[in-house]
Amino acid sequence: MSQLINSDTFLPAGSTVATIGVFDGVHLGHATLVGKLREYAQEHRLKSLVITFGQHPQQVLAPERDLQLIQPLAERIEALNALQPDGVLVLDFTPQLAALDSRTFMQLLRDRYGVRALIAGYNHRFGHDSNATFESYREIGHDLGIDVVKAPEYLGEYAPVSSTIIRGLIRAGKVDDAMRCLTRPYRLAGKVVHGFHNGRGIGFPTANVGYLDPTQILPHNGAYAVMVTVAGRRLQGMVNVGNRPTFNNGEAISIEVNIFDFDDDIYGQPIALEFIKFLRLEFKLGSIEQLREQLTRDRDKSRKILQDFT
Repeated sequence: MSQLINSDTFLPAGSTVATIGVFDGVHLGHATLVGKLREYAQEHRLKSLVITFGQHPQQVLAPERDLQLIQPLAERIEALNALQPDGVLVLDFTPQLAALDSRTFMQLLRDRYGVRALIAGYNHRFGHDSNATFESYREIGHDLGIDVVKAPEYLGEYAPVSSTIIRGLIRAGKVDDAMRCLTRPYRLAGKVVHGFHNGRGIGFPTANVGYLDPTQILPHNGAYAVMVTVAGRRLQGMVNVGNRPTFNNGEAISIEVNIFDFDDDIYGQPIALEFIKFLRLEFKLGSIEQLREQLTRDRDKSRKILQDFT
């Protein structure tokens, strides 16, 4: 398992090769980059170091944009660990860090974290002088004794891939396409809270999911086939993201999951949803009976979709 390195740590001079980025979602492109990092580290007998940020730069420099992310930090670190670098370092992205030019930033990496080489993503920029070119980075690196190497762009089956593209897919409800780019389902985690209890009376009891990370993207309103992890089990289910128009419950968005073949009391327990496939848009039905019939169709369709995800 990768070592989580404290940002106050000093690493031995010339001991590491690093790559830097937010790595939101830790997708196929990021995997390609970290693969190049590990390859370089092995060839040059260095330790591979992934440097990420505790905050997305836009959240610090342009908070009015209210950027929402694919993963909370803890899940991002877990996903980076799965790519097996020697270490993962989380830096606080502060206005002071953002004010550093690329030379000063690279010197910080060399002097504090032992960076002997940098693997740069094919379109990555760092330092406030963001107009600098890759050749500029190489020249600065040469002056500082740091090799700067450009990583190949991911050109696989789902290219192009980027965190921005994946965020757009999730917002559009295309969670299956997002899953292919991420190599795992999009995940939301929270706790079971009290909801409107509408579903129990029509034979589809639901768990209302609250305490979500407010920085995470919500998929487009609608119904989805999901895998549900709760009470130590991974189960099949379907979820509605929206405001339950058939019941006229108001405009607030809720996330209500019907877990198949499960009726335990899980109020207050942690719960995680993996979004596998969009089923349909949310719409108002003319009666409770019509809603029951629609939910039955949704459940049958979900079971077929999820049969490979048990």
